[in-house]
Amino acid sequence: MKQLLSGINIKVNQNIYLKNPDSSELGKKIIAGSIDLINEVGFEAFTFKKLGQAIGSTEASIYRYFESKHKLLLYLNCWYWSWTEYKMMFWLANIPSPEERLRKAILLLTQEVGEENSFIHINELKLNQIVISESSKTYLTKDVDQDNKLGAYAVQKQLVQRVSDIILEINPNYKYPHMLISTVIEGVHLQRYFAEHLPKLTDTSDKDDYITAFYTELVFKAIEK
Repeated sequence: MKQLLSGINIKVNQNIYLKNPDSSELGKKIIAGSIDLINEVGFEAFTFKKLGQAIGSTEASIYRYFESKHKLLLYLNCWYWSWTEYKMMFWLANIPSPEERLRKAILLLTQEVGEENSFIHINELKLNQIVISESSKTYLTKDVDQDNKLGAYAVQKQLVQRVSDIILEINPNYKYPHMLISTVIEGVHLQRYFAEHLPKLTDTSDKDDYITAFYTELVFKAIEK
C-alpha cells in the first residue's frame, strides 16, 4: 500500500490556500517546516515569521501561499483527512463483509500512526500528533460557518459518511451512525493525548492497543440489532 500511496497526489480544497503549496519547492518547504514547527512549539506560539526563519525564507513569501496561520492549519487538517480517506479506500477494497470492513475502518481511525515516509515533504507521525492536539482549533472558532461554506471540512464529512454507510449496511435501523463515528474520531484524539500526557485519565497496556479495542467494542455494541 505504501508504494500505491506514494504515487498519489493528495488534493486539498483550493479555497483554503492562495497558492497551491504542492506547486513549488518553496510551497513544500512551507508545509514540511510548518509541520515541524507546530509540532515543536504548538499552534499558539507558531508564527509565519518563525516559520520563515526556520525554512530560510521570508514571512511575506509565506503569505503568498496562505492568508493566515489558521488557513495553514486548515490545510494540514484537510491534507491529513484526505490521506486517511485514500488509505481507507485501499484498506476496504474487495472486502464483501460489512462487519469486516467496519472493523478495518475503526482500526484505521484509531490506531497509532507511524512514519510511513510515503510523501517526501510530509512527516505523517508529526502531522498525526498535530491533528491530535491542534485540529479542534480548525472548527472551534468564530469562523467555522464561513470555513464550512468554503468546503474546509468536506473530506472529514465524507469520511464519516463512508463509515456511517457501512454501519447502516449492518443495521439499517441504527439512528446515530454519524454521531457515533464522529464521536470515535474525536474521542480517539483525546485518548491518545491522555495516554501520552495524562495517563490517569485513560487505560493503557504495554501489550495491547486498548484504545482501538475500546472503540471497536463500543461501536459494535452500539449498533447491535
